[in-house]
Amino acid sequence: MAKYLLLKHYRGAPEAVNCVPMDQWTPEEVTAHVQFMRDFASRLEQTGEFVDAQALAPEGTYVRYDGEGRPPVTDGPFPETKDLIAGWMVIDVDSYERAVELAGELSAAPGAGGEPIHEWLELRPFLTEPPTVTE
Repeated sequence: MAKYLLLKHYRGAPEAVNCVPMDQWTPEEVTAHVQFMRDFASRLEQTGEFVDAQALAPEGTYVRYDGEGRPPVTDGPFPETKDLIAGWMVIDVDSYERAVELAGELSAAPGAGGEPIHEWLELRPFLTEPPTVTE
């Protein structure tokens, strides 16, 4: 088994087939989308492939170490941004191919008009051991 992160990006750019920003969806469309996500996670719980999932608020703050003891803080990211991390799901599957299969299925979550949004999902394996450094 290998763990993968499915990172959901909210993209305001017309890269998705059904690119209607979520703030323009009807309440019923938002409910259908959220229910799809819940049903997907429930199905993976039954197969033992679900680990965890979380939606993220659109507000955020950037923080970095400045070497002076007080890290600078800036506003952002903002919902109007072209690419915003909307949430994530962690899965534990037998193969990379299964992870790709599930990511493709999750990408078909319904959006405006009930049509699949075909969103891009970032698929990242968990680092299982530190990389080997050779001199």
